[in-house]
Amino acid sequence: MHYVPLLCLLSAISLPLLSGCESLQPQGASTESNPPPITRAARMDADVRNDGALRPEHQRKAEDGPDETDDGYDTVWHRLRDSFKLDLDVNDERVRDQLAWYSRNQSYMDRTAERARRYLPYIIREIEKRDMPGELALLPLVESAYDPFAYSHGRASGIWQFIPATGRAFGMEQNWWYDGRRDIISATQGALSYLERLSGRFDGDYELALASYNAGAGRVLRAIRRNERQGRPTDYWNLHLPRETRHYVPKLIALARIVADPEAHGIQLEPIPDDPYFEVVDIGGQLDLAQAASMAGVGVNEIYRLNPGFNRWATAPDGPHRLLVPADSADRFREALTTLPEDQRVSWRNYTIQSGDTLISIARSFNTTPDVIRQHNDIRGHTIRKGERLLIPSAGNASNAYTLSESNRRAARQAASGNKGQNRIDYRVNAGDTLWDIASAHDVAVSKLASWNNLAPGDTLRPGDTLAIWTDKQQPRSERREMVRRVGYTVRSGDSLRHIANRFNVGVSQIAQWNNINTQDYLQPGQRLKLYVDIRNTH
Repeated sequence: MHYVPLLCLLSAISLPLLSGCESLQPQGASTESNPPPITRAARMDADVRNDGALRPEHQRKAEDGPDETDDGYDTVWHRLRDSFKLDLDVNDERVRDQLAWYSRNQSYMDRTAERARRYLPYIIREIEKRDMPGELALLPLVESAYDPFAYSHGRASGIWQFIPATGRAFGMEQNWWYDGRRDIISATQGALSYLERLSGRFDGDYELALASYNAGAGRVLRAIRRNERQGRPTDYWNLHLPRETRHYVPKLIALARIVADPEAHGIQLEPIPDDPYFEVVDIGGQLDLAQAASMAGVGVNEIYRLNPGFNRWATAPDGPHRLLVPADSADRFREALTTLPEDQRVSWRNYTIQSGDTLISIARSFNTTPDVIRQHNDIRGHTIRKGERLLIPSAGNASNAYTLSESNRRAARQAASGNKGQNRIDYRVNAGDTLWDIASAHDVAVSKLASWNNLAPGDTLRPGDTLAIWTDKQQPRSERREMVRRVGYTVRSGDSLRHIANRFNVGVSQIAQWNNINTQDYLQPGQRLKLYVDIRNTH
């Protein structure tokens, strides 16, 4: 196969994506024999043979009437089979291993199918519009197990697992209110455009395109050039690639073979109707998500799962001004939207500025941003005055009503992360803090600190946020959870490490560790020390 020159390809494709955060490795090698070839005729036979597997007997009609879907498909799985275009007849041990793993894990298939049911009908139709292989609709299973809130250690997010830079390159806005990498529509369009571009650069070879989606086009090109120099084949199956990438395409092929003939692999696929699950509604402006759920007659978590791009309690003030709602609730929602007064889209609170307030502290209290407060109160710059009144948009319900907001997802992760017997410390983030600094100060691994708080090691911290730190030290006698903050201390004449340690109820060795000094060092008046103290337990 002929490939475009390296420089041409690298100039056109310089946007590697990191891998998904929930792809599973096979548990040992498989001993099953090679699966039979999956021809189109075999797929049609499988549709008939597996009709019972796709639809349990108690859910089937006594007599099958005419199909009620727009294209004559009973389930989305049938639609997928007819759109398959890749070569599934690969005789490779990696595919057999993945088939064996999936075949042993019916519960995993059930969980992922339950998540996918909201999104698959939309995604497969978008793939069909572009005349791309239907197998690509299974790629989010490999990347994220179809979890719209999946977040990897490499900062990849959403069902398609875009990293920030690649997401922005494909038009996905990312701000405090909204992350387009998790937006089902924006991320799907971006992923398909990216895969189209990669496929075009590899002469339509989707196996190489998929490998590039996982590992980066440059790495795949280097592997191809290496094989060319050695006189070896340059197809995906013969390239020396990173371990994860070597198993990436086999996972997709294995999933496609299971969808093509689930009965042959001992899997029962949950029946997912082929009808579109949601409709897209233009809402024209910001809207409280709990209010939207009430208008649609569904739970607020359902709204979040259909609109996972929204980070907070409401849609983003600057858009996108669209909302995905369940198809069977769309008419009700539209009708309620037409009669909703403009001032009831979000709740409004009056606030009198207090001494010591800043726009940042007020915004944090109301779970909004300084820019939003400025916009609605005609404030320029950062100056505010004590006694002035502000009008602030705020959530219409208690914060715990928005269970799947970013802050509540993080709080749930923080609470569930500690091991039995560990003590939790809450640390309030200061300007300039990094995960490395905080982890070092508390003698924990950066990777653990990030995991406890649903973060990636490279994430930028937001001042005022609270991080959970789990330690093995004994619980304080007061049984109160510690609230730790970083403080700066200026050494005074006559100070010693022991005097400062006693004042802030910390250890001399801790101060030395935090400031990279020796416990015997002489302190100079005016010297600045960094301390991590429990603000409720200092003298």
